[in-house]
Amino acid sequence: MNAEATRVAIIGAGPTGLAAARHLKMRDIPYTQFERHSGVGGIWDIENPGTPMYESAHFISSRSLSGFYGYPMPDAFPDYPGQRLILDYTNAFTDAYGLRNDIRFSTRIADVRKTGERWTVKTEDGETQDFSHVICASGHTWSPNIPNVPGTFAGEIMHSVDYRDPSFFRGKRVLVVGAGNSACDIACDAATNADAAFISMRRGYHFIPKHIFGMPADVFGARSKWMPFGVRRFFFERILKALNGDLTKLGLQAPDHRVLASHPIINSQLIHYLQHGDIAAHQDIERFEDRDVIFKDGQRERVDLIVFATGYHYSIPYADKSLFNWKNDKPQLAYTVFNQRNPTLFAAGFTEMNGGGYYIFDEMTSLIADAIETQTQNPEKWPSVWERLVEPTDFSGPLGMVQSQRHTDYVDMDTFLSACQKLRKELGWRDPKTSLQAIAMSATALSMAAE
Repeated sequence: MNAEATRVAIIGAGPTGLAAARHLKMRDIPYTQFERHSGVGGIWDIENPGTPMYESAHFISSRSLSGFYGYPMPDAFPDYPGQRLILDYTNAFTDAYGLRNDIRFSTRIADVRKTGERWTVKTEDGETQDFSHVICASGHTWSPNIPNVPGTFAGEIMHSVDYRDPSFFRGKRVLVVGAGNSACDIACDAATNADAAFISMRRGYHFIPKHIFGMPADVFGARSKWMPFGVRRFFFERILKALNGDLTKLGLQAPDHRVLASHPIINSQLIHYLQHGDIAAHQDIERFEDRDVIFKDGQRERVDLIVFATGYHYSIPYADKSLFNWKNDKPQLAYTVFNQRNPTLFAAGFTEMNGGGYYIFDEMTSLIADAIETQTQNPEKWPSVWERLVEPTDFSGPLGMVQSQRHTDYVDMDTFLSACQKLRKELGWRDPKTSLQAIAMSATALSMAAE
């Protein structure tokens, strides 16, 4: 591939797309970034049409373990920043590295298709451009999943993607369905604003407090990594038992899996509201009858509003499904980014992982940038590199994840980071943490980091 003909399209200017842009810029690889919204931030901009963001949303990873490499979140931020601070940070990062001028805002992509050895990217206004590579960084939390429930519900049904403000719950009896972090947050909003609040969960879960022994939960976990995983899990389960007690006494089901074998629920408030009777827990829904919801244990509640916080369908709406290898409704991506069918078409940010920091996006997108650099500057090496990249990769590690759709192809962060380190060493690719921290930060970046 001719390096002079290299031109990359990045679709999306959320955190993943911005991380990709910084890596390409650092390598002097020409690119154009497309964003359908009028600003950066992706889902963290509550004004972005279709975002699942809501007023009470916060990071579930802590400030100190969540920033981009070389650009830490300010010490003045709380341990778990809220959505407005996260958006401020993302905007500051964008300006610190001069990324904004290369973004075409308010430009929605209609179609991406292969034209010979190149890619034709078409916008919704009919404009087409030619690119050597395309990075799909548009995220997977835009297409809501609402399960089919037998019966007919006479009240109101909505998906959490449309939830914004807890005042919407006032004067209503509200049921939140789901057990992810968003479901628990929204249930807590309902607990303090609705006339009556309920939460329905398919199974029992382990609840991890946001602080353990005075430190953020992920910081506590990071400080115990010197121990073998099995030992850590053994002690962690007992710490949670001591901190939370027997959760079945609060109406929750007993977990049917070991701690960390499902996507972590980082929440301290829900248990508080259950303990005080501000919300009641129920099992999975069996059926609807008028305004009654009947649960699988035979209990029923009369409710006015049901909020399904039941996740999202993975989709890349502007790319034909045949361009990726799909399995279990997810694109199959080697090392979380490499498309096994097309080595010049990438997807980043389409993976469930037990770590939340923006540095994970740096890890993912640095692999893409290195691949593009190898393709264009060392094309003779690319065939052997490609064979290495598309080897079957399982990053579930020692977790023993529960068998569910969400946890298909789940990635354990430590296993993934270790595999990336090994891969880079084998291929002679750069370590993103070292290289990005070595970049001289602009005055804007220094100012932001010092606040």
